[in-house]
Amino acid sequence: MKRVLRGKLSLFCPCARCSSVWCMIISSGRSYIFVHIPKTGGTSMALALEGRAMKDDILIGDTPKAQKRRKRLAGAASAGRLWKHSTLADIDGLVPPAQIASAFTFTLVRNPWDRMVSYYHWLREQGFDHPAVALAKSRDFSGFLNDPQTASAFRASPYGSYMRAADGQEYCRAYIRLEHLEEDSAPLWAHLGFRLELEVANRSSRPRDFRASYSDRDAETLAAICREDIARFGYGFGAPR
Repeated sequence: MKRVLRGKLSLFCPCARCSSVWCMIISSGRSYIFVHIPKTGGTSMALALEGRAMKDDILIGDTPKAQKRRKRLAGAASAGRLWKHSTLADIDGLVPPAQIASAFTFTLVRNPWDRMVSYYHWLREQGFDHPAVALAKSRDFSGFLNDPQTASAFRASPYGSYMRAADGQEYCRAYIRLEHLEEDSAPLWAHLGFRLELEVANRSSRPRDFRASYSDRDAETLAAICREDIARFGYGFGAPR
């Protein structure tokens, strides 16, 4: 019998069999926690941070150094699942609450219209057994977007939910918008004391202009699904940047 994984993040990759490289990084030495929200362009950031990782940094995921340090997490206690897209609530127990509260916590976010198109095309390239993969491969983009499963998963996981700790409080010193990477990364560079060179990673073959994938009705559907993130981060159905 095939095992079907369900839960809050049921639309996102539940395993290590996907074709992308992702990582969460917890650095006590530099006092930061990088939370990697799926399909926000965070792979380049994760790899750049990993390149300057300190020996005691905790790397959770499938980047090269994370794989080498995976044994360190064997038997580690945590409130939730320790994987590349762990939330702050998930790492409770592994990381003391005081450290989460005092660390420079940050993540990347992305225009939801762009993110949905990226997610759809990424799923169609995957080979693992998951309901979202099967759905994307069996539907055109409009059919995928309008499926209740897609709407449910995105509504359940707004960007802020990843930065909510076990105490119910949201801790995030910097939400870095992918479209304003240089501007929004300034607080991170100030905290680190150096800049990182971010190289393009996980480049997709999908059309560059996400707007071409949407009808007017579908654009409105996405706006309703991701209303919270759109309002909070000032996104619109405009030209990609």
